[in-house]
Amino acid sequence: MTGQDEIMTDHLEAHQTAAPMASGPTGPLQGLRILDVTHALAGPFAAMLLADMGADVIKVEPPQGEMTRHQGPWTRDDEERFYSGNYAMRNRNKRSICLDLTTDDDREVFLRLVETSDGLIENMRAGVLDHLGVGWEICHERNPKLVYAAIRGFYANWPAYDLIAQAMGGVIAATGQDEDHIMKVGPPIGDTVPGTMASLGMLAALWRARDTGKGQFIDVAMVDVMMTMSEASQMVWSYMGRPMRPMGNGVDGLSPYDVYPTKDGHCVIATPTQPHFKLLCQLIGREDLMTDDRTRNNRRRVRNKEYVDEAIGGWAASCTTAEVVETLGNQVPVGPVYDPSDWVNDPHTAAREMLVRVDHDHHRPTVVLNSPIKFSDDPAGIYRGVPRLDQHGDEIRAELEAD
Repeated sequence: MTGQDEIMTDHLEAHQTAAPMASGPTGPLQGLRILDVTHALAGPFAAMLLADMGADVIKVEPPQGEMTRHQGPWTRDDEERFYSGNYAMRNRNKRSICLDLTTDDDREVFLRLVETSDGLIENMRAGVLDHLGVGWEICHERNPKLVYAAIRGFYANWPAYDLIAQAMGGVIAATGQDEDHIMKVGPPIGDTVPGTMASLGMLAALWRARDTGKGQFIDVAMVDVMMTMSEASQMVWSYMGRPMRPMGNGVDGLSPYDVYPTKDGHCVIATPTQPHFKLLCQLIGREDLMTDDRTRNNRRRVRNKEYVDEAIGGWAASCTTAEVVETLGNQVPVGPVYDPSDWVNDPHTAAREMLVRVDHDHHRPTVVLNSPIKFSDDPAGIYRGVPRLDQHGDEIRAELEAD
């Protein structure tokens, strides 16, 4: 069996060891209703975080469905294709209603939902919902207590995506092997971190509205958030008059502190203090580095980083990743470089129940990431699978009639 075959088998069988979905909503946000008028990644991710913590999140989709619903990827046995992997990962725990906001009847249904909701999240271009007659001013008029969060890119009418946010927010300039080889961060942090900020802002404004009875408009710009994530670059420029430069996998001012190849992969070794470095030298049998003029203190090690990395890297390369972790673990900061195939058998991942099995009625089970926020009394989690388009439309309309 080839390595690729092994990986394929792992992902097809990963659901067998993943935690099951919860039987119903828990989480500290039970009782809150959030309207999710979003697409792509940043907005759906923000609403998903609130849904995982127990909020009743209603996904409002146009007749054709949200854009990622049909973008793929798909499991091989999915012949119906009601929702893609992209849609499934960030829209669990939500209910779906299909509304054509260009029509008077559906627009009125939407505004009645506004009247019953605590918050609304949208990430359309500025003015789109205003043009449809359901923007902030109209929603605020129908429900003065509503908290309305908008996630934008930067300039009002410019489209923005993760790559643009990382570029303008200073992330790419500080990432890469060197100044001639800059790179974006792999995961789409230009979307997910603004989504996280939007959910944080939503919770703060909901707390305020609980006391004052007055909602407010929250404006989160993706570029602004990436600038905030680049605070170290701002510090270096403000104090030293230069931007933070790309340093590969190292960190300015610390050595050794890098990613090192092993016999079968990679690991990270970090020694932020002198005692850590001395202990590292003892554990790998290189006590000579503790007295060598090139390596006896951190300042000298930074100046001679190439020599340090050759010494530490040479030892790591003679070991498997597991051997490196076993030798240094619980003594010197160390960790294996993982990808999702490694999470399946990781004891930390299992103990934290970070992988959850989601069953689908039209294709094989898949595995999603659980909420990383662990509450002692009201656990967040995944209790509802992925909605088909308008799956809950009749149910939600009936609730409005009952109100």
